[in-house]
Amino acid sequence: MPQHKIAQPQHIVLPNGLEYDQPTGLFINNEFIESSHSKKISVQNPSTEETIGDVFSGSKEDVEYAVDVAEHAFQESDWATQDPKNRAKLLNKLADLMEEELELIASIESLDNGKTLALARGDVGLSINCIRDAASYADKINGRTIETGDGYMNFTLREPIGVCGQIIPWNFPLMMLSWKVAPALAMGNVLILKPASATPLNALYFASLVKRVGFPSGVVNIIPGGGREVGTVITEHPRIRKVAFTGSTDIGKDIAVKASGSNLKKITLELGGKSAHLVFNDANIEKTLPNLVDGIFKNAGQICSSGSRIYVQEGIYDKLLSSFKTYVENLKVGSPFDEDNFQGAITNEEQFNTIMKYIGLGKEEGAKVLTGGGRVGTKGFFVAPTIFYDVHEEMRVVKEEIFGPVVTISKFKTLEEGVKMANDSEFGLGAGIETENLSTALKVAKLLKSGTVWINTYNDFDSRVPFGGVKQSGYGREMGEEVYHCYTEVKAVRIKL
Repeated sequence: MPQHKIAQPQHIVLPNGLEYDQPTGLFINNEFIESSHSKKISVQNPSTEETIGDVFSGSKEDVEYAVDVAEHAFQESDWATQDPKNRAKLLNKLADLMEEELELIASIESLDNGKTLALARGDVGLSINCIRDAASYADKINGRTIETGDGYMNFTLREPIGVCGQIIPWNFPLMMLSWKVAPALAMGNVLILKPASATPLNALYFASLVKRVGFPSGVVNIIPGGGREVGTVITEHPRIRKVAFTGSTDIGKDIAVKASGSNLKKITLELGGKSAHLVFNDANIEKTLPNLVDGIFKNAGQICSSGSRIYVQEGIYDKLLSSFKTYVENLKVGSPFDEDNFQGAITNEEQFNTIMKYIGLGKEEGAKVLTGGGRVGTKGFFVAPTIFYDVHEEMRVVKEEIFGPVVTISKFKTLEEGVKMANDSEFGLGAGIETENLSTALKVAKLLKSGTVWINTYNDFDSRVPFGGVKQSGYGREMGEEVYHCYTEVKAVRIKL
């Protein structure tokens, strides 16, 4: 293996007084190294617009090196063939270490991403649960026996795929990492992960925990960098056998074509959404309001499954509008390290500008503003929670994913009309139902074309429940037992007796 120059960490003092050493190098073969071309990414604090620091940005040569060491770890060590309980032991140690450092990890997330500290703590908690679940599943995803008569014995094996490429977004830097890394490792795979360029800090800090726990060299590799320099190379690499991507539908389509064209990689795609949240006449408004808020304003609306289209049955439309306006105007927006704030900053300037463009477009299209509709403050990427109402279904703010704290509210008469409006989208990631009637809830849940349906809650995740989309929201699943099937291949064995 070639010799690489070790990258030096950067000491960071967080706004809440915590201090730590931030890794700045590419994590390959259990070392933090400088990139082959020495290029760096400047990481910005979205709450202040100030530079946090620089990390090295990978290249095609760096990906090649990572593939070499990952393939060696998969083929030449016992990582994939050992007793799964040994992998489970390492995963549990990793979860323990993350639990010990939860406040620090959450603080890094808030600094880098702009989300509130309270939300970041929840993300770290779910990430820990995902890793613990993976440990528990490590020896439970097995094959089966198949009866075909006395002349044969048949059984199947579930085997790891090999080198897996993983590309994650900036809205949930740690959580998206855990959703992909944990099941891949539990099943005996090795991986190369590219974090988003805007939010690489926690991925690299996570890598330092992987090394401290004692994962073998080459099993986990993390390479920050641009989509063209790193993401496309991962997608098209002939020795990477699986790619998992979370991000926009347009990029997901491109990845599907390139990955299939390279070597027919196994693919998991969790893509965009424009999810509907239905509120029926019998809904308890007091209980519904926080669900609507979590549906669209949680994480500043930067959630693929956000309930960005609210449909309210006509009997409570006016009352809900009034109550929702009051509730939302009491939400506090500002520094993620202020515990009183519900909503932090938009993660990067490009997305901030996109959101502001859509708010302007909604006004031009004639959508009425119930509340919000502008920037908060003059420094940092803060956007007021914005509600458009009396919209029509052909408006771009209704049809297109905005990925920010912007929601539209429409009226419907009958259950059938509400379901039709909800399903009138090319996306199908999440959906919500607010009703006190169990029959209504179950009937509508079956009719909605969506990968997840929440009833009397929203954006409410559990590591044991699968998550993923239909239609142009992607395919494959994260979390739950289903995710482990995405990281294994089935081999059939048939024996003539």
